[in-house]
Amino acid sequence: MQIVDADGHISEGSWAEEIGKHMPKGNRSRGSFFPTLDHLHGGFLRPEGGRAAGPKIGPDEWVQFLDDTGIDWTVIYPTSGLAMGRITSEDYAVTVCHAYNDWLHERFTGGNPRIRGMALIPVQDVPAAVEELHRAVTELGMCGAMLPSNGEGLKAHLGSKIYWPIYEEAEKLGCSLAVHGGSHHHLGLDTFSIYYPVNALGHPFGIMVQAAGMISHGVFERFPKLRVGYLEGGSTWVPFMMDRLDRAYHEGHAQVDMDGAIAYAPNSGEKPSDYFKRLVHDGRLFVGFDVDDDGLANSVDRAGGEAFLYASDFPHEVRTAQMCRGEIDELLEREDLSEAAKEAVLGKNAVRFYGDGPSA
Repeated sequence: MQIVDADGHISEGSWAEEIGKHMPKGNRSRGSFFPTLDHLHGGFLRPEGGRAAGPKIGPDEWVQFLDDTGIDWTVIYPTSGLAMGRITSEDYAVTVCHAYNDWLHERFTGGNPRIRGMALIPVQDVPAAVEELHRAVTELGMCGAMLPSNGEGLKAHLGSKIYWPIYEEAEKLGCSLAVHGGSHHHLGLDTFSIYYPVNALGHPFGIMVQAAGMISHGVFERFPKLRVGYLEGGSTWVPFMMDRLDRAYHEGHAQVDMDGAIAYAPNSGEKPSDYFKRLVHDGRLFVGFDVDDDGLANSVDRAGGEAFLYASDFPHEVRTAQMCRGEIDELLEREDLSEAAKEAVLGKNAVRFYGDGPSA
């Protein structure tokens, strides 16, 4: 069974000096090139012996991790760069995305086909984002680009027509886009002083809002070949959102366009949950899951096994190859998932989303 890691990470803060070489003069000495992820990130007391910073993980360590876990290939995302949406300066956003993508290609993805990258694009400046997406895919060989789930630099939700030129370009390129959770402010959690509920709820809340925005505002209808993933929020938000949208949606309450036709709604007589499942079945919508999700089988039953993508999340939480392999083995032993579903969520779906890997 082919295993593909659809969501690994790099700790780019450990490589700030190298990234800085790709920045213009006067901007090369920053310890971090991105804002903090949220008001709490790193700003709380830890008990003695608490989680320590992990080792510096480079491409050699990543390949060793893949070998030790039996994972065929991985697609990597940033860590502090998950806060890309918090940058408010358009010019800075353009510059830091260009520098990060060049560095990612130079250090990680250009020399090893088992490590594939997702670009950062400056959604703060949509024409520049389109240009950078094209460059990252056609010149740097990236699988596509990450879209931030939240941030002051976003001018609207991701279903807004503001961002449609990005989706048009992604459709032309045949590449994937992934909305990745990470920045948790302005979600009703800003006054929390304990971190774990912010982390637990911020990831699914952010991506769920963006998924609802893109689905209900016609992105998938306007761009029928677009593929979008929603990552690092687990799987169990999916049946919850399906139920809530079904309960709230009534054709009599739907918005209409200037010709009086229902705008951006499911087909007549089709519930939003049916529309969601249709997008999944057609290979348009994907969801990352946590291997320890107790509700994964229910999510598969409700939305379809073609939706879900295995993620190692390595090296976050100082995860080890032994830990990740143990989780994979536990998933393979689950009795509430069919063998076909296991094969899909561990590898086949990632190939459908990102494209064929180096040994596929």
